Amino acid sequence: MKKNVLCLLFLAATVHFAQDHSLEASPENLKQTVEYLASPELTGRLAGSEGYNIASEFAAGKMKDYGLLPLFDDGYFQRFNLESNKINSASLLITTQAGKVKSYNVGDGFVCRGFTGRGKVEGETVFAGYGISMPESGYDDYSGLDVKGEIVIIFKYNPAWSIEGIKFPPGTPRQKSKTAITKGALGIIMVSLPNDKNPQKTIGSVMAGEGEQLIDFPQIHVDIDLVNDLLEGCGYDLKTLQTIIDSTKKPFSVGLQSRAVINVDSEYFPDALSQNIAGMIRGNDPILQNQYIILGAHLDHVGKQGDIYFPGANDNASGSAALLEAAKILSGNKSLKRSVIFVLFTAEESGLFGSDYFAAHLPVDTSSVVAMINMDCIGHGDSLQIGGGKTSNGLWSVIRKLDSESDNIMVSSTWAGGGADSEPFFRAGLPTAYFVTTKSYTHLHCLTDTPETLNYDLLSRITSLAARTVQHLAAASSLPVLKTGGSR
Repeated sequence: MKKNVLCLLFLAATVHFAQDHSLEASPENLKQTVEYLASPELTGRLAGSEGYNIASEFAAGKMKDYGLLPLFDDGYFQRFNLESNKINSASLLITTQAGKVKSYNVGDGFVCRGFTGRGKVEGETVFAGYGISMPESGYDDYSGLDVKGEIVIIFKYNPAWSIEGIKFPPGTPRQKSKTAITKGALGIIMVSLPNDKNPQKTIGSVMAGEGEQLIDFPQIHVDIDLVNDLLEGCGYDLKTLQTIIDSTKKPFSVGLQSRAVINVDSEYFPDALSQNIAGMIRGNDPILQNQYIILGAHLDHVGKQGDIYFPGANDNASGSAALLEAAKILSGNKSLKRSVIFVLFTAEESGLFGSDYFAAHLPVDTSSVVAMINMDCIGHGDSLQIGGGKTSNGLWSVIRKLDSESDNIMVSSTWAGGGADSEPFFRAGLPTAYFVTTKSYTHLHCLTDTPETLNYDLLSRITSLAARTVQHLAAASSLPVLKTGGSR
């Protein structure tokens, strides 16, 4: 009898191990998918571009291979219109006060803002601080400057400090550029804050802010050293200028004797077509199958500029690869009572437009969604942090417990709310969890965000944890409260 009991215990342990093994992700599968999504063929996966469309077809093909059910009239595609900007070429030529001439191609010393305008502009340069003009409130970086026909140099971001009684404008590229245009400037040079602990590199970005496209107004982001060349002869370097402005909270703008020629060839598409990609595994319980878990990640990145492209391996080929691998893992799982929706979002990089659209046009009733889990930048770093734990604390605790029973890759720090593509779902009242690695942003939006920089062992463990979490939520007969103050 004792021998029979031991045999039964052994068999039970073996079955449990087999179930866990079935939820383990393949590092090789993940690596192959990341390498393809980050390849030159896909040209940085800019929403509205041909490269993004190729990536979309690839993802939809995988969903079909795994037996996921399409959710839209157009199969796996949820299409909608958005703005997009194609940058064909760009160059920069500067002449210092001392007469030194230096030329730069895009990717070498500068990059374009993603929604730069087109054209060739030439003029003297003027340093205008943070590029804020609020004369009625007593703060104006343009006070005393005549920038008509000139090129303005400004700090890319707004100041970290505030002035009582003054609310600064949003500080977006479009807003700052619009201000420069109203002053008569021909183009704008943005530069990172040199006094930051780790000054931001020149990055690819399609985050432009609200407002109309400034069709004929070039906007570039340049290296700090390049701006110091333009400042040569004025008596100040960029660090000193920032220190003066920040310490006094007063403008300190400088007219320069240097010149710049900016030449950008770009094409603006106000109504480009793009798409989210989504498929579903139908739960096997006749009642609980009408409840849904959403697993999401954004597929897009920031595209190409001239002969360079931004691979976006960590951001977010890593999350996209993890989502497709989780779909593969769970597609044959017989324990899923609830249904699972897998969705790859477009246009996260320009402002969460894909996830906003999906959350506002869910193919199921919002009240039937149990939870939303988002994965963004999960391939570079050394551990996992999960956002939303201070508000969706029940969901966070479930994931924490699952992690403690497996790989222990999760740190205890978290935050309130959503974040990235989980944000629209959090605003809709749903429990959310946002997967992101610690130390994730070493190569964020840089040309160096390549597949070689990823930790595929960590990526596979995170993918496995996401699959375990989805499986747990979908298979449970009942669930705890997943969000503070909620009933799910």
